[in-house]
Amino acid sequence: MKTRFCVGLLLFALVSKAQEKAQNLFIITTDGVRWQEIFNGADSLLLSNPHFVNDTALAKRLYWDDSQNERRKKLLPFFWNVLAKEGQLYGNRQKESRVNVKNIYKISYPGYNELLSGYPDPLPILNAPQQNRNKTVLEFLAENPAFNDSVASFTSWNVFPFILNKTKSCVKQNCGYENVDDTTESVDVLNRVQNGVPQKNKTRYDLLTFFAAKQYIRQHHPRVVFLSLGETDEFAHQGRYDLYLQQLSAVDKMIAELWYAAQTDPVYKDKTTFLLSTDHGRGRSERWTTHHAFIRGSGEIWLGLLGGNIAPAGEMQGVNTIFQNQVAATAAFLLGEEFRSNRNTGKPINLPSQIEVAAGTKLSGANATVSVNK
Repeated sequence: MKTRFCVGLLLFALVSKAQEKAQNLFIITTDGVRWQEIFNGADSLLLSNPHFVNDTALAKRLYWDDSQNERRKKLLPFFWNVLAKEGQLYGNRQKESRVNVKNIYKISYPGYNELLSGYPDPLPILNAPQQNRNKTVLEFLAENPAFNDSVASFTSWNVFPFILNKTKSCVKQNCGYENVDDTTESVDVLNRVQNGVPQKNKTRYDLLTFFAAKQYIRQHHPRVVFLSLGETDEFAHQGRYDLYLQQLSAVDKMIAELWYAAQTDPVYKDKTTFLLSTDHGRGRSERWTTHHAFIRGSGEIWLGLLGGNIAPAGEMQGVNTIFQNQVAATAAFLLGEEFRSNRNTGKPINLPSQIEVAAGTKLSGANATVSVNK
C-alpha cells in the first residue's frame, strides 16, 4: 500500500512537472555547423588534410580520440556532459534521428527565416539586406503584453535587422558592430573595443556578440533571448577546418557560461529553457566548405533542448524526422503560447514527457517515436 502510494505521488509530481511551461526561453544558434561534428566530433579525414588544417599534428592532439564518445566530449564538453544528459539532442542520422530544413535554398537567410517564422518561404531569398515578408516568433511574442519589453536579440551577422524586421518590430535588437545602447561601464568598454576593430566584416566577432548579450541579460533579465553566432560559418567558407573546430569549441564554452549564469541567477534558475540549433547544414567530405540547394547535406541540421520543463531523454534515436519549420511553434509552445501567423507554419514538436522518460519505455507521438538513450 505504501509502495503504491509513493508511486502515485511520484507520478503526480512528474505529471505536474511535465505540464510546466518555461518562464524564460533562450534561442541560441551557431551558423552552419554540421551534425557530423556535433555527434561524432572532429572528422578524421578533414583533420588530417593539410589543405584544411595548418598543423594537423597539433589539431589531432586537441580534438582527436579513437573513441567517438571521448572525441565529441573533447570538442563539445557542455553538449555531452550536460545537455545530452539533462536535456534532449536530436539530429544524429546514424541513430535514425533526423532534423531537416524545408526551404529549398539551404543558405542562411532562408534558414533563419524558416527557423524563426515557421514558414519555408518558396519565393527567392538571398543573403542580402531585404525586408522579411514573414513575421517571426520573436515579433509575435514581443506583441504579447506578457512579454512586453522583454524580448531581445543579439546577433553577429549584420543582415539580421532585416530578417527580424527591425523597423517595425518591438524586439530589442543589437546586431553586427552596432553599439550596445546601455550605460554600464562594462558595456562602454565593449563599445570602445568593437569601435576599435580595424576591419569590420559582415559578421561581428562572436565573443563581442556574446558579451553584449550576457551583459544585457544580467542587467535587464529579458524573458526571451535570441543569440545568433556566426563565425563557425565564416571559417568553414574559408576552408579552415582547424578554425571551424576552434570556434565551435568556443561556442560550446559560451553556451556553458550562459547556462551557468542562468542557473545561478534567481530570476532564471530552473525557470529557463535553452533551444539550440543552426540555420543550415554543409556538404560532406571535401565539399564541407559550402552549402546550397545542390550540395548534398546542406539541409541536414540538429536541435538541442535543455531546461526544467525538458525531460532528460538525452541523445535521441529512432525519431521520426523533425523539420526546421517546427522550431518557431515549439519555442512559443515551451512558453505556454500558441504561435499564430498568416502563413502555413509548422506545428510544435511532440516532445517526450517526464513520465515517458522515467518509465524508460519506447515513446510515440505525432512527430516522434523515441527510444531514450542517455
